[in-house]
Amino acid sequence: MPPLPLWLSLVFVFVIAPLLAVLALAAVHAVLDRLLAHRQAPVLHQVLAQGRPSLAVAAALLAVQAALPAVELPGPLFAAADRLTALALVGALGWSLTRKVAAVFDAYLDGDAGADANWLIRRRRTQLTVFRRLAVAAGLAITAGLVLTAIPAVRAVGLSLFASAGVAGIVAGIAARPAVSNLIAGIQLALTQPIRLGDAVLVENEWGHVTEITATFVTITTWDQRSLVVPLGYFMERPIRNWTKTSSQLIDTIFLYVDFAVPVEAIRAEAKRILEETKLWDGRVFAVQVTDIRERSMEVRVLMSAANAGVMFDLRCIMREKLIAWLAREYPQGLPQERLELARPPRARQVA
Repeated sequence: MPPLPLWLSLVFVFVIAPLLAVLALAAVHAVLDRLLAHRQAPVLHQVLAQGRPSLAVAAALLAVQAALPAVELPGPLFAAADRLTALALVGALGWSLTRKVAAVFDAYLDGDAGADANWLIRRRRTQLTVFRRLAVAAGLAITAGLVLTAIPAVRAVGLSLFASAGVAGIVAGIAARPAVSNLIAGIQLALTQPIRLGDAVLVENEWGHVTEITATFVTITTWDQRSLVVPLGYFMERPIRNWTKTSSQLIDTIFLYVDFAVPVEAIRAEAKRILEETKLWDGRVFAVQVTDIRERSMEVRVLMSAANAGVMFDLRCIMREKLIAWLAREYPQGLPQERLELARPPRARQVA
């Protein structure tokens, strides 16, 4: 049988064979989608759905690799095509595998969506988010390393540089120290959980919620919708105040400074009425106590509880406003007062 013309060989290797491989892969995906259509398998659905373009590229390159020996191509063209397709195949397979691994994490993250009020779920979401980014970064690094080491020129240059660049390696290590420390801090954060996604924290005298955790920094959205970007290492080295470490529920207080003549029992009854009329109070904790007596006033503390920090802020404001209005109405002289007593002047002695 006479050999095929060069143009026909090229069409067969680089067009027909890859197209057949992509069509076969699409048929396999269609069958799997039909089989899993009525099954509650979110992980499998995500794994099948993500990474399909890169997997199709890998299948096409694999078909090219398989078809190359079957046709007669000139030696230089065959060697170049074989080398390029092999490198591209390693990259496509690495990217596809990375997307599949990320799909497993995405399936669990999607399953927890909308349930951030539960601190256990927020803990798991934080761990999944951090480890997902680490897995993707590791997959890309390994893929890039395999591709680069498969190139003889690059591999030779790299080995020579490693053999003769001790000082450069030390300098590079010092320069990369922040990135490495942030990477280690990310692993520590995922394991020890000092903060989680959705936590209410106080950092650098700024109160806000943790809205994003990346491989290098944490974004905290403050109460006035500003974004505070903090390096990951900060949370491993400095103290922070986490208001929702074990639960989003909070207990907080307001203080009144009133005159001694105001009856504490009346304040207690009014504060209880205010709490019972609002849905912000969760009903767990309530107390009214005199916590200090000063020269001109007494300090009254109102203790109350709420479901989370945002609700507690609103509840404190409502309690202050209504108690002040009640004092002004029922005890207008209830504010701390200055008491003065005027002594009578002594009587003049009568002269006999």
